[in-house]
This record gives sequence, C-alpha cells and structure tokens, in this order.
Amino acid sequence: MLGSLFTGITGMNANSRVMSVIGDNIANANTTGYKSGRASFEDILGQSIGGRRGQIGRGVTLSSINRVFSQGALSSTERVTDMAINGNGFFTVKEASGVYYTRAGEFTLDENAKLVNPNGLVVQGWMADSSGNLTTTNATTDINLANTNSSPKATTAFTIGANLDAQAANGDTYTTSITGYDSKGSKVTLTLDFTYDSTNDEWDWTASASDGATTNTGSISFDANGNLNSPVTDPTISITGLSSGAADLSLTWDLVDASGTSNGDITGYASASTTTSQYQDGYSAGSLQNITVDENGVVTGLFSNGQIKDLAQVALADFNNPAGLISMGGNLFAESRASGSAIIGPASTAGRGSITSNSLELSNTDLANEFVNMITAQRGFQANARVITASDELLTELVNLKR
Repeated sequence: MLGSLFTGITGMNANSRVMSVIGDNIANANTTGYKSGRASFEDILGQSIGGRRGQIGRGVTLSSINRVFSQGALSSTERVTDMAINGNGFFTVKEASGVYYTRAGEFTLDENAKLVNPNGLVVQGWMADSSGNLTTTNATTDINLANTNSSPKATTAFTIGANLDAQAANGDTYTTSITGYDSKGSKVTLTLDFTYDSTNDEWDWTASASDGATTNTGSISFDANGNLNSPVTDPTISITGLSSGAADLSLTWDLVDASGTSNGDITGYASASTTTSQYQDGYSAGSLQNITVDENGVVTGLFSNGQIKDLAQVALADFNNPAGLISMGGNLFAESRASGSAIIGPASTAGRGSITSNSLELSNTDLANEFVNMITAQRGFQANARVITASDELLTELVNLKR
C-alpha cells in the first residue's frame, strides 16, 4: 500500500518535468534556429513477485530529453549576412573558450569586420587568397572581411568600335580616345588620330597618351564592302615613362581574330566618322561596397571598381548523432561523446544542407502539438495525484479497522 504512494510521486515528478520541457518549447517558439525538446519516459523496476521470475514496475522516471532537429521554416530578412541552413548541418562559431555549433544564422560584421553572432562568437570558414581562390581542405579560420580590396590591373588590351567615313576627302581627320589604367591604377588616356590618305585609300593613325610617351603609328584600309582589309594582325601600342612610376604599358589593339579576319569593330562605310563602343581590360583599385552569399556559403565581394571576387566560404559541421549534442544556451551546442566529432566541410556537400542568405531559420516548435502534450502531462499529473489520494484513503480505512 505504501508503495503506491511512492509510485504516484514518481508519476507526479516525471509529468512536472515534462511540463518544464513543454514550457521551454513554447517559450522559444519565436527563437531563431531553436530546436524543440522531447521528453522520454521509462519505468522503474521494483521487487520480484512471490519468487516468480520477472519484476513489477515501481513507478516512472524521465529517461531523457532529446532535441528534435527537424527543419524549421525559413523567414526572409533584409540583411545579407543573415543565413539559414536548408537541410543538415550547423554553423561553426568560436570564442576564446572553445568552438560551438548553432543553427541560428543571425550574423553581422563587428567593428573589426569579423562575421559574428549576436554574442560576438566568430563564424568559422575559409578565407580566399588575394586572387579570390578558395581552398576548403585547409583548417577553418575566422571569417574576417577587413582589409579586403580589389587591386588595380593595368590595361593590356582594348577595342574601339568606330566607323571611318568612306566619303572622306584627302587629309580629313577623325580623333577618338579611350581611358585605360596603369599598374598602380592611375588613369591613362590613349588618343588615336586618323588622317585619310586618298592616294593609298587608307586611314593613317597616330597614337598619343595623356601620360608618358608613345610613338606608335599605322594604317587601316577597307575592302569594297567597307570591311577591314588591313592590318591582318593586331597592332601593339607602347606607353613608356609614366609619371606615376608604374610599369610601362603594352596595349594590344584588338582588330582581328587569330586567323587575321576582322572582328567587325572598325568599318569603312559611307557615313560620318563616329565612335560607337569602347572596351579595355584594366581597372583601378576598388574598395568593398557590398557582399553576397550563395547556397554553398561562398561570400563574394562587389567592389567600387566594378570587380567581383570571392572573399570567403562559410563552413558547416555535421554529426553522426546530432541528438547527442550538449545544449549550452544562447542557441549554441557543444559536441559530446554521444554526438561524435564534428565533420567539417562546405555546404551542399557530403549530406550537408545548403545556405540561404537574407533568411533565418525559425523555431521548429509546433504549438498545436505542444498544447496537446501539455494536456496529456496535466492529466497524467492529476491521475498520479489521485493515486496518492486513493492510497491515503485506503490506509485510513485500514487504520480504522481496529476501532
């Protein structure tokens, strides 16, 4: 009889602890990346019955509280550094005390341009080299976008789309210019002066530069259809003695393809001489203006000089048993013997999920299910309380038998 009292107490204790789990789930219904908990019961074995084999239950206990790592819904945000994992995996974040794992991708750039979570833990991944090359086989490191810039590139080739008037008179001239860059990123304007020579039916050109010196000259002629006839190789224009101290420029004027056929940029039609397009492959130094993050976690920089370059890649960690991770609070988990060691790699590889930027993963708490569990736990608690009350009444009747 006394045993039923203690059995009822175990039921009340277990169901009250379940209420704590349910309350925690409901409280975190709006917590980014939160994974709900699930309580599991097990019976308590008691004494043998009359020497028979087997045992009877002497109550219940809460055997474990496991995290449910089902996918949460994704919510769009206005911040590109917000990231959500669609599938398996965890972001890796680090502080002085150690490395932790999280599904909450609410990241920002701190005062040192490091990618951090709200508590200042630094997101781990791989940094690209100066050319934008990524090597994900190296050990992960802090993602730090400080001192990222786009180095200048000297112009090496240019193209001018133009028409030189087929009705020009002897000695008529036409001038066009294009701006390129030296190895230090300074602008250098190249000017081409064309003069029509009716005797040879060709346009003679002379190059000059806004900085440095060039003495290059040449001629252009067209066939009966106004298509480029000569030259059959691309002219090279050299600019030396730049005042910035940059290296001398050697510019290839792209007029023909490898077979010597005109690319169609220069024509000799019977219409006014004019420039229609320009292209050169150099650019000045650029500062970081914006970033994007793709589904593989690659952080790409957009620079003020119009260049695009990969800067870093966010790493994801996966575990053989995510349910074995230890909850550390602050949306953080730590690995344990039960979870196994973290398996680090890029997103969208080896079963890891993809990354969606401008998004956050919402809590996977199902409020409807939690309220049902709450009712069940409440009824369980009440029923076990009734067991204690009924046992007490039986004991009272037993005591009253002697009266």
